[in-house]
Amino acid sequence: MYVAWTIALVATGGAIFIGEVMGQTPCVLCWYQRIFMFPLALILGLACFKGDLGGAKYGLLVAVPGLLIAGWHTSLYFGLISQAIAPCSQGVSCTDANMTIWGAVPLPLLSTLSFTAIAALLLIALRKEKS
Repeated sequence: MYVAWTIALVATGGAIFIGEVMGQTPCVLCWYQRIFMFPLALILGLACFKGDLGGAKYGLLVAVPGLLIAGWHTSLYFGLISQAIAPCSQGVSCTDANMTIWGAVPLPLLSTLSFTAIAALLLIALRKEKS
């Protein structure tokens, strides 16, 4: 649980840093991913503080939809899904080349990896709770 919470904190801090410090405007799908990641930092933090492994259930309910959106965004970014069905018709493009950090690592991929790791760690925590 603590590792999942740390990942959520780093992802939340990274999203805020990229948007507010680096000045990179998030696309529509990035906003949706933030809607699911930011509460994870709070939910998992409270669960860790209280020593409540049951908090993994609530975290998983938030992480899975975030993972689905992040996976969709990553598929769009890499051209696996047609851009004709992308929700980013106005404003910042969901597949823009600027959607990277350090000029090489795609932000949608980082989000997908973060949600995947959190979901996997929460599933492990739930299995430990049952045994």
